[in-house]
Amino acid sequence: MKRIRKKTGSFTSEEHDILDGKAQISRVVERSGDVWQFRMWVADEKKYIRRSLKTRDFVTAKKRAEDIVFETMSDISTGRKIFGITLGELVQQYLVWRQDDVVTGLITEGRHKTIQSQMKHFLRYKSADLKVSELDRNSYYDYANWRQKTHQGVRRVTIQNEQATINHMMKMGYRNGYTHFDKFDFRALNIKADEKNHRRDTFTLQEYDALVRFMRRYVADEELKNENERLERMLIRDCVLIASNTMLRVGELWALEWGDIESIRVERDENGNEVHLVTINVREETSKVRKSRRVISRGGEYFERLKSRAEYVNDDSFIFCGIGGDKKISRQKWYIHWKNLMDGIGLEYKKRNVTWYSLRHFGITCRVRAKVAVLDIATVAGTSVNHIQNTYGHYDDDMLRSTALKNFTVERDGAIAVREELTR
Repeated sequence: MKRIRKKTGSFTSEEHDILDGKAQISRVVERSGDVWQFRMWVADEKKYIRRSLKTRDFVTAKKRAEDIVFETMSDISTGRKIFGITLGELVQQYLVWRQDDVVTGLITEGRHKTIQSQMKHFLRYKSADLKVSELDRNSYYDYANWRQKTHQGVRRVTIQNEQATINHMMKMGYRNGYTHFDKFDFRALNIKADEKNHRRDTFTLQEYDALVRFMRRYVADEELKNENERLERMLIRDCVLIASNTMLRVGELWALEWGDIESIRVERDENGNEVHLVTINVREETSKVRKSRRVISRGGEYFERLKSRAEYVNDDSFIFCGIGGDKKISRQKWYIHWKNLMDGIGLEYKKRNVTWYSLRHFGITCRVRAKVAVLDIATVAGTSVNHIQNTYGHYDDDMLRSTALKNFTVERDGAIAVREELTR
């Protein structure tokens, strides 16, 4: 190996050729010494690769430099761009690619929105303007620590899911020649079993009764002067009642179109009471598990009530569309109304993690409580028998009580039969 130059004086500049001049390593040595730097000219792109080798040891620096040279030459031979897109551009490419998966039905629109949220955290950790070529496998090593420090309360399993999405993006980038490595190495996450099994909380019978009662006041608020706002609140109320009866997932529920309602028929239950049974076809493209299914449950009267007020009732019209339009209600509005409802019944919903999804849990729990066969519940809910047994096999003291509240009953074919005066 030929030493290019060595100067004396207050500092010494050293530079060495690597692999017959394919690259160089150098450092400026002061009294305390300095780390070795890497430099390699990429002729096709007319730019230098420059990186810190993060060591003062010559042998270690030489080995790391050679590894970079071999890796770079391999990338060049396979057509990969060494200098190319920024992190922001890589994310944009990934989101466009995943949007194609929404169109073809591989993922739902809700999943795509989750990916968008995950990518926002990814770009907060490092600048969107940073070149992908400036990164290496360890560039996001401490991502989990950063997430926990900057977003208190974030669960480790959430971070784990984010990291999986990030590396899925990196694999796409590597296949397309945008990156020179296919995944990041993350610090290991110690996730306890109880955190992995963490799930959203559900309502007690008393809390659900309070919710039904409050919704009546929420809709009939005398101080509410905006009629469109009142109509929107009525739609929200019907959505709550439908969700707890049908056990649909939130994404399935909000994506319902009028053409998905196969029939609504009036029958008599085992006590001779009139019930409105609705048959819903859940399309595979809106299902989380990508399987279509038929759901038969109580709650047909809520769909009839919605339809009587709806302006757009074609087969391809959304059931839960914004007042005065044919587009779905924005997610922000769903969450605003949910906050209003939870505050209205005095429920610490954030602390307990009670969300729109909790209505599905409540419906399933009530079916289990009514001694409906687990296989039947799993079929209607679109999940596995094991999931029902593992998730709903334990009840709190309230759910174990044999008597239901006088305001509603828990029955086999619909979970909740609310008194008529509470739902008008």
